[in-house]
Amino acid sequence: MYQEKIINPPSGYLTFALSLALLGASIFCFVSGIFIWGGVLLAIDVFLLFPGFLIINPNQSMVLTLFGKYMGTVKADGFFWVNPLTAKRRVSLKANNLNGQQLKVNDKLGNPIEIAAVVVWKVNETAKAVFSVENYMQYVNIQSEAAVRHLANIFPYDHAEGEETSITLKDGAEKVSELLESELNERLSRAGIEVLEARISHLAYAPEIASAMLQRQQATAVIAARKLIVEGAVGMVEMALEKLSQKGIVELDEERKAAMVSNLLVVLCGDRHVQPVVNTGTLYN
Repeated sequence: MYQEKIINPPSGYLTFALSLALLGASIFCFVSGIFIWGGVLLAIDVFLLFPGFLIINPNQSMVLTLFGKYMGTVKADGFFWVNPLTAKRRVSLKANNLNGQQLKVNDKLGNPIEIAAVVVWKVNETAKAVFSVENYMQYVNIQSEAAVRHLANIFPYDHAEGEETSITLKDGAEKVSELLESELNERLSRAGIEVLEARISHLAYAPEIASAMLQRQQATAVIAARKLIVEGAVGMVEMALEKLSQKGIVELDEERKAAMVSNLLVVLCGDRHVQPVVNTGTLYN
């Protein structure tokens, strides 16, 4: 495994001035008819000085190799001159966005889901990025897809019925993002890649079960609402009977209490407006 070696080559301005001087001298020799020296000076300028010039822009680097041997990486921006025989490969140090494609996978419970992630990454160690993998950009794409698939397989999309899972893909966004970022950093460290941020950008049930899951969610919501309504209605009935008993407004036997409770529950728990009936007779007729 290659380790990055930072080098600081000499400035190229002095060499550039020397190159201009040799160019002027070669032109003078050609004009003066000294063609041999003119050709020699021009060859030195073209083949030994010009190929060694190096321009590094901000947030860029240049990996240098000499006859197959890694010489080092230039990360400082500016104008430099290096050995003209070295092979140069430019590597960007800027942050990159990977907008992953939507993947169809099964979650922990076996439900087919669609998932995609956005990954922000950059090259941290140029030697690993260039020499440890064939194509580090393709490596990032494939490993990111593999990490997203693995994450989807170890967590359920949502809480299963009768089961409370600590982390789900739907509700545990922050924790899931942290785990995804950690796994990506582990996978991409071989290529010298650092993941700055990783988040789930798309999450949904697959079309073939989306309708059924929506009905289940709606049924769960209805049951929860009904449960809350019944609890509130029972409390109101209990309070009504207690108030009537305390103030002695009316005395009810057990049968009439049951009828009153039944009527109140129908009124309070019904999902439609009830029609009141006025009893013009006695309480028992």
